Amino acid sequence: MEIYLVGGAVRDKLLNIPVKDRDWVVVGSTPDEMLKLGYLQVGKDFPVFLHPQTKEEYALARTEKKSGHGYHGFTCNTDKNISLLDDLTRRDLTINAIAESTDGQLIDPFNGISDIKNGLLRHISPAFKEDPVRILRTARFAARFSKFGFNIAHETHHLMKSMVQNNEVDHLVPERIWAELSKALEEQSPSQFFRSLESCGALDRIIPEISQLFTTPQSHQHHPEGDAGTHTLMVLDLARQLSDDKTICFAALCHDLGKGITAKEYLPKHPDHETNGQKLIKQICRRLKVPNQFKTFALIVAKYHTHLHKLNQQSALEILTLLEKLSVFKQNSMLEAFITTCIADTKGRKGFENTPYPQADLLRKLAEKTKTITSAVFRKKGLEGKEIGIAIHQKRLTTIENNMT
Repeated sequence: MEIYLVGGAVRDKLLNIPVKDRDWVVVGSTPDEMLKLGYLQVGKDFPVFLHPQTKEEYALARTEKKSGHGYHGFTCNTDKNISLLDDLTRRDLTINAIAESTDGQLIDPFNGISDIKNGLLRHISPAFKEDPVRILRTARFAARFSKFGFNIAHETHHLMKSMVQNNEVDHLVPERIWAELSKALEEQSPSQFFRSLESCGALDRIIPEISQLFTTPQSHQHHPEGDAGTHTLMVLDLARQLSDDKTICFAALCHDLGKGITAKEYLPKHPDHETNGQKLIKQICRRLKVPNQFKTFALIVAKYHTHLHKLNQQSALEILTLLEKLSVFKQNSMLEAFITTCIADTKGRKGFENTPYPQADLLRKLAEKTKTITSAVFRKKGLEGKEIGIAIHQKRLTTIENNMT
């Protein structure tokens, strides 16, 4: 039995970034031998074991043979004679196919160390095209390592395009798309994930609602950066800088989807894009099986972000409705998340990066003032039932009107 540290742990050590998870590959062993040594088997599709003390994952060396479409369309072989090279060959990118022996020796059969130095995401072999998830993973690594100047190698980009043209990308399952997308939202430059997918044609097949934004013009006065897709990705990156909350980043991604279906006669303006975006967000969330908390917040941001941009033009009733939609008067308030997303929208434009946003503090003030109005005061005055609700509503409206400056 030989054991090697593999994949991301070796790659990240070479990049001098913290190693979060360590994965190991075991060569020359069997499931029975691993179990006798006290390892706990957890893998279903192929033997993966948890170390009895560290609980780190140890996988038997394996090969994969294409047997169908998509992520699960493979037959795995974990024969005891599978070599380390066999196992490394099945991996996606050269930077993920470096192993380290127990004595610290690096095994790098595909020049992954050189690609790390040169900032290249390069596929190992033509077998890359057999798994469409690798398109998503490569795009996600482009987002993760953008800060190091990494780019997708030309030949890998060409292969990704061919996978789209050959319809292999159409076999991606919703759960895996969302899993990779949600991970991309955690990267420092999530825009690179979507740019990479757009450049190879995959975004149009996976999330056409976002792809169409890149051919959607906007008013140059308000959006000198260009099309709605460019603006959206600027907002997304800024949202990520302001917060590590993935629901905020997803809302930033979806906030202007309605612009993609604006009737041509209105362009480059986008009347009612806030309302028009609602059905597109629901469409994406239904298709990709997006968790409800992401959908709920994205719908609110899409519909009401311009309300905050133009807060001084809103009626007291419109502002109170917004506060209620944000659950300001409940425990699970979305106020700060909403403000953060709206700030990202305003400043996520070329030349508007330092634009003041006093609306944020005004909305916070209105929220604090109206939150103090509770039923206790009106009960003391003898009101009951529905009368209390009506009185609270009216008092909150009056309070908003008196505190709009």
